[in-house]
Amino acid sequence: MTTSTLPGSRLKIGPLELDVPVILAPMAGITNTAFRRLCREYGAGLYVSEMITSRALVERTPGSLRLIKHHESETPRSIQLYGVDPKTVAEAVRFLVDQDLADHIDLNFGCPVPKVTRKGGGAALPWKADLFSAIVDGAVKAAGDIPLTVKMRKGIDADHLTFLDAARSAEAAGVAAIALHGRTANEFYSGTADWGAIAELKQTITSVPILGNGDIWAADDAIRMVRETGCDGVVVGRGCLGRPWLFGDLAAAFKAEQGELSWDEANAAIAKPGLGFVMDAMRRHTELLIEFFDGEEARACRDIRKHVAWYFKGYGVGGDTRRSLAMVESLEHLDEIYETMDRSLPYPGVGAEGQRGRAGSPKQPKLPDGWLDSRDSAHIDFAELAEAERDDSGG
Repeated sequence: MTTSTLPGSRLKIGPLELDVPVILAPMAGITNTAFRRLCREYGAGLYVSEMITSRALVERTPGSLRLIKHHESETPRSIQLYGVDPKTVAEAVRFLVDQDLADHIDLNFGCPVPKVTRKGGGAALPWKADLFSAIVDGAVKAAGDIPLTVKMRKGIDADHLTFLDAARSAEAAGVAAIALHGRTANEFYSGTADWGAIAELKQTITSVPILGNGDIWAADDAIRMVRETGCDGVVVGRGCLGRPWLFGDLAAAFKAEQGELSWDEANAAIAKPGLGFVMDAMRRHTELLIEFFDGEEARACRDIRKHVAWYFKGYGVGGDTRRSLAMVESLEHLDEIYETMDRSLPYPGVGAEGQRGRAGSPKQPKLPDGWLDSRDSAHIDFAELAEAERDDSGG
C-alpha cells in the first residue's frame, strides 16, 4: 500500500479509513473506555486502549478483560498489547481476533517506564532485533485480516538507536502502520521531541503509513508536524490530558487541510473554553467513569481526581477549590463544589496551553543485566522476562 504525503489526507490503516489522521495514544490509567468515549464525543480519529499485557490477557485475568472492553459506540475498536515473548503475544492477538474484540491491534515498543524496560519490554525490546522481529511477525500472522501496527521510540539512548532497523523489520513482517515517538527511552518525556527522526523514518519507509508522536499540544502543532515531517498522521498523548476537546480542534484543522473547511471556519471551531465548558467536560468524564466502573461512584471519583490539575490548568480556580476537587467523593459532592465556582470565567489564554503531564528528566533506562551486550536474544531468560507480563496493564 502506497501512502499519500498530502498534509491532512485521510489515513488508511489496512482496511480502516479514518476521516482525520489522528490517533489517541495509549496511556496507562487514562485511556480507558470512559476517556476514549469522551474524546470521541468531541472529535474523530482512532482511540486506542490502555497498554494491556499479553500474558494477563492470555490468562483471562479480570483486570485485563475489563481493560479490553469497548462501549457499543466505539468504532473502530483499538487495543494495544505489550509483551516480551513471541508465543504469548501471538496467542493474545489470536484471542482478540477469535473473540471479535478488536478492529485494530497495536504493539507497544515505546514505553520507557522502568517496570517495563527492566524486564526487556517497551522501548528496550527493539534492541534485541531477532526478538522484535519474531514478536511482530508472529503477531501479524495471528492478526490475519485485522490491521496490526507498532509504536516505538527512537531507541534506548543516543548510542543505541533502533527505530530504522525495527521499522524495516516491521515493514517486512507486514504491519499496517508504524508510529514513532521522537524521543529515546532515556529522555522519557523531557526536552523536545525530535521530529527530524520522524521525517527520516518517513523517507525510509514508503509502503505503510508513518505516524508521528511527541509534543503535540494544540492543533497547530499537529499540522506543523505533518508539514515538516511528511508523516501520514499524528498520535496524541499528553496534549489531551484535561482537554478532550483537543480532538475537535484537530478534526477542524485537518478538515481545513483537506479543503472541507476554510481556515477561517477551522480557526473559529478551535475551542477557547471558559470555565463552565471545562467544568461540564470534567463532569461528563466522571459520569462515564461511573458507567465504566459498573456504577461504583466512589471508585470513579477517586479516578477523576488525578485529572483535576489537567482540566483546570491556567484557570483562576483557587487553591482551596482545587484541593476540594482533588478529594471529590461523589457526583453530588462535585456539584456542591461547582456551585462555589464562577462558570463565567473566560478562557485564560496561554496559561491553559502548552505542556501537560510530567516531563521528567533524562535518566538511565533500567534494563536486564547485560541487555546491551549484543543485539540478539540468545541468552535471554524468558522465564524471568515473563514476569513483566503479569500485570493487567503494562504502564
